[in-house]
Amino acid sequence: MANALRKTRIVAFILALIEIGLFATGIALYLYDIPSGIQAAIKPQFWAFGAGVVAFANIVAVAIIIAHISRIRQKSDLRAADVIGGDVQEAYNFGQIGLVVTDNDDRVIWNNLLFKERSIELLDQNIEEWQPKLRELKDGNNNMTVMIEVDSHTYEVKYLSEAHLYIFKDTTEFAHLSSYERAHSMVLGLIVIDNYSEIVGNAEDENNDIVSRVRGAIFDYGKQFDVVLRRFRGDSYFAVCDYASLERMVNDKFSLLESVRQLGKGTDTIPTLSVGFAHDFQDPEKLSDMAANAINIAMSRGGDQACVSEYNKELKFYGGKTQAVESTSKVKVRNYADGLIGLIRQTKSVLVMGHEMMDMDALGAALGVMVIAEYCGVPCHIIYDPKNTESKTRYAFQSAFTKNEIDRMVYSPRDALDKINDSTLLVVVDVSVPEKTHAPKVLEKSVKTVVIDHHRMGTSFIDQNVLSYVEPSASSASEIVAEFIHYATANPRMEMKQSFATIMLAGMFLDTNFFKSKSTGARTFEAAEFLKTYGADNALADDYLKDEYEEYSLTTKIVSTMKTPYYGVVYCVAEDKDIIESAAISKVANQLMQLKGINAAFVIGRTGEKTIKISCRSDATINVQLLAEKMGGGGHFSMAAANISDQTIEGAETILLDVLATYLNESRSSEKGEY
Repeated sequence: MANALRKTRIVAFILALIEIGLFATGIALYLYDIPSGIQAAIKPQFWAFGAGVVAFANIVAVAIIIAHISRIRQKSDLRAADVIGGDVQEAYNFGQIGLVVTDNDDRVIWNNLLFKERSIELLDQNIEEWQPKLRELKDGNNNMTVMIEVDSHTYEVKYLSEAHLYIFKDTTEFAHLSSYERAHSMVLGLIVIDNYSEIVGNAEDENNDIVSRVRGAIFDYGKQFDVVLRRFRGDSYFAVCDYASLERMVNDKFSLLESVRQLGKGTDTIPTLSVGFAHDFQDPEKLSDMAANAINIAMSRGGDQACVSEYNKELKFYGGKTQAVESTSKVKVRNYADGLIGLIRQTKSVLVMGHEMMDMDALGAALGVMVIAEYCGVPCHIIYDPKNTESKTRYAFQSAFTKNEIDRMVYSPRDALDKINDSTLLVVVDVSVPEKTHAPKVLEKSVKTVVIDHHRMGTSFIDQNVLSYVEPSASSASEIVAEFIHYATANPRMEMKQSFATIMLAGMFLDTNFFKSKSTGARTFEAAEFLKTYGADNALADDYLKDEYEEYSLTTKIVSTMKTPYYGVVYCVAEDKDIIESAAISKVANQLMQLKGINAAFVIGRTGEKTIKISCRSDATINVQLLAEKMGGGGHFSMAAANISDQTIEGAETILLDVLATYLNESRSSEKGEY
């Protein structure tokens, strides 16, 4: 119809020009009497008669045009009627359904009464220019719908391509009801004081000024955001609210965390909170489980943060601006060590594995678990693939043990997959992410799994386990296992070979950068001292970690590319053609942190044809774990990493810079008041 109108306008304009031209020519000839005698021949009444004829012709032409347009409109009406049925127009109006038919150029040639009654003129408009979002319907199928908003009304739109018909369903009331229901949907949560026992000590908590002020801050925050709170334990609170309140707390970025930290200024122990909320599920029991899982993850990541769990979605974290505080209590370690011993004794065999590209810490922790299994009299094997092991670790393993010893100690991932059964206990060390384990298929087949890790939990973790010990305040997995051996109620004392202790010490050296990192604590030195009682050779452990000349040269080359995008923040980039071991990239990041004035360092290098690693380090004034998570990785507060697939070095550099630009201020530690 739009084409017909355009053609009609053009024809009418041409005819008008012809008429004007003929009239002007006739007047000129008449006035100049050309040809001679024309004035005498044509009387004035002839002019009147001619004008009448022209006017009649114009009237006839207009009538023909109107009839032509009416026929086109009638065809369009009939076409729409064929689609929707001629007797249901009133039903469509009652159901607030709008119908729009377009031509091949997406111009509206017909619409029903709904839009006319709402003073929306669509006729002859390009519908995609009117609502650009409707273009999405052209790329989808006939079952696809899009949501648009016009004059405070919400419409769900469907397109029938064969008929060029758009169906608009007014869902305004439904949208309002849905929004109201979501805003008032139930949210359950838990709030826990992380270091409650350290704050209270041996005194009664009611007489402790810090605890009283923390409780006051928690209840004040609850009143401010309409959260019902009930204390069910000295350090724990149950929370109930609606989604609107949770949304306000999220927008507030859970300022309660910072308020509680400020209460401890000037004291020996800074109080921190872990917060877990769950929403978007109707069953209260399921929500309660989700909230419990959220609080467990928040605490396993070191506390001082909030974890929000939305059903069937990735977890979201807020806070985490302080490093995990090392606990001096050995009770928790002893309980977990005894729990592990109990599980091992109930099984017929034990398998141990670390992460992909197993490093010295993962190997040391695995050897420590083997010591515990031997004490229990249960056969134990390490899942070991030389191709999926870092070169220094492979060298240390082959140097410390003979080939026959290694063959008796290890299973290949394929052999482990055949050996594992319902009576096998799988112990995963130095990693809690399923897809990053040394043999993910073995993990999938495992019925009983134990996780021992020192990295903060991310959104992906091994949740099907019978025992999980994730301690972010620990420097390394080797330290944790050494503590298990030390503090387990084992009698007589567990025996450990010197070679085992030396590799475990080397693992601690690696993850603490020879005790220089911020993750090194008093318990780290205690664990190292304990390993020395078994004859751990620190000189040999250091030798296992020494660089070859080629690696040293490459490290120097990478350091020379250092750039400073922000004050105190540096990064280095290896060449795209160089394939570098993951440990070498981490070592460059550690070396950068030895330079004065550097708060955080990032090193980008290719570890495989399709994989690039970004190693992240900080002096604990910046939470590099948060930054690594934004790039798909994770780790510690001051030591983290991210692996990026199918990307160039330049692309990885762009990703890093984008993350720094967006999240650097958010990641700054609150310990020094920096934001």
